[in-house]
Amino acid sequence: MSGVRVEELLPEHAEQVLGIYQAGIDEGNATFETEAPDWASFDKAKLPGHRFVALDDDDGRVLGWVAASAVSDRCAYAGVVEHSVYVHPDARGRGVARALLEALIASTEAVGIWTIQSGIFPENTASLALHARAGFRVIGTRERIGRHHGVWRDVILLERRSPVLT
Repeated sequence: MSGVRVEELLPEHAEQVLGIYQAGIDEGNATFETEAPDWASFDKAKLPGHRFVALDDDDGRVLGWVAASAVSDRCAYAGVVEHSVYVHPDARGRGVARALLEALIASTEAVGIWTIQSGIFPENTASLALHARAGFRVIGTRERIGRHHGVWRDVILLERRSPVLT
């Protein structure tokens, strides 16, 4: 993708990453969270080696980020992660999220992770379409799984099984 490079997410990206996260939260269809965590909490929750930023080649600005978290500490789930991907509102439609997902898929497959999963609100049609193009499939709908601003919300559970590891 021209004008954008994907690199490891580092502490110096923290302010911009958390700002993009908050922008997604504020839009209302990205997460149950109501505010972005502080950097220490974010950093602790995300797996090293599986978090990336997309940077603008012109000014180095963070355009988006992707990161994975373990779903369980049970050994049976050692090859399963959950991910989040967020793109700055001004950078959408440029292939940023796809490039970030490709980097995440490559990093997880390189270490034997066989499943990447995510829960997406049904209203987030752009994210659902992105994930379908990246090889994710719908597992099902978790109906009324949680309350968000006082309203029960469904979540569509998606997963991508590595074709080279399973």
